[in-house]
Amino acid sequence: MQCRLLRGLAGVLFMLLCMGLLSLRYHLRLSPKRVQDSPGLSPASPWPPELQLKDVFIAVKTTRTFHHSRLELLLDTWVSRTREQTFIFTDSPDEGLQERLGPHLVVTNCSAEHSHPALSCKMAAEFDAFLASGLRWFCHVDDDNYVNPRALLKLLKAFPQTLDVYIGRPSLNRPIHASEPRPHNRTRLVQFWFATGGAGFCINRKLALKMAPWASGSRFVDTSALIRLPDDCTVGYIIECKLGGHLQSSPLFHSHLETLQLLGPAQLLTQVTLSYGVFEGKLNVIKLQGPFSPEEDPSRFRSLHCLLYPDTPWCPQLVAR
Repeated sequence: MQCRLLRGLAGVLFMLLCMGLLSLRYHLRLSPKRVQDSPGLSPASPWPPELQLKDVFIAVKTTRTFHHSRLELLLDTWVSRTREQTFIFTDSPDEGLQERLGPHLVVTNCSAEHSHPALSCKMAAEFDAFLASGLRWFCHVDDDNYVNPRALLKLLKAFPQTLDVYIGRPSLNRPIHASEPRPHNRTRLVQFWFATGGAGFCINRKLALKMAPWASGSRFVDTSALIRLPDDCTVGYIIECKLGGHLQSSPLFHSHLETLQLLGPAQLLTQVTLSYGVFEGKLNVIKLQGPFSPEEDPSRFRSLHCLLYPDTPWCPQLVAR
């Protein structure tokens, strides 16, 4: 009798153990958390795939005045390597550019003026186009920037998917101040960091979606007008003052408002953006020997491109000895 009872208890325990293991296995296979943590992914691929360049939306802001003098240079150099994910935002139609770029030329209804409302209008168009694209990163640059796609991808890959990321280079060594209107004709003084649009900056989708109440549609222009600051400042204001986020400063972004000659040839290979222009009355460009002369290549972008991509057809080919 006792033996039969013990055998019966052992059988029950064995059955419970098997049921527990099956339940655990079922839970691990069908747990929704792994899928829900990454919206848009199917149960067959529960983790986000490794970031690729095709996941990045690159927006270039320009105006008709610079269609020929600046955009032709970009199209011949770095845009030729990022054509599928690069979009040019301008204020005026251009048949030649439209034929060359197709839907990647976005003609906004914004003014051609270099004013706060006009600049914010274009940034709003960029932001909305990014949201509609479904891509994972939004990167803004100006038409006098060179983007190194390899360095850009390496930088963005370093950030975990779970973080809100706003990265770029501040133009000031201190936070900027703004007066924020409050009810009953009162104002509040706020301060925040922002990444200068002249050097470029990037925002991941997770953060961009949180920005939408102040940045999508006409709301970006309204927010800019509220604090009376331009587009790049408005981005920083929304992220830091409205969302409690923070700019992650990176030395890999560069505008023409810094001394570009301080960058050595080896450093040029690892920078995310570079620029050119006139600063303090002098031509400000990166220091690079050949393969084109300064007269042939005053911006030094063509020489840089040949350094990064020597297989480019128009780059001088080295003669093997």
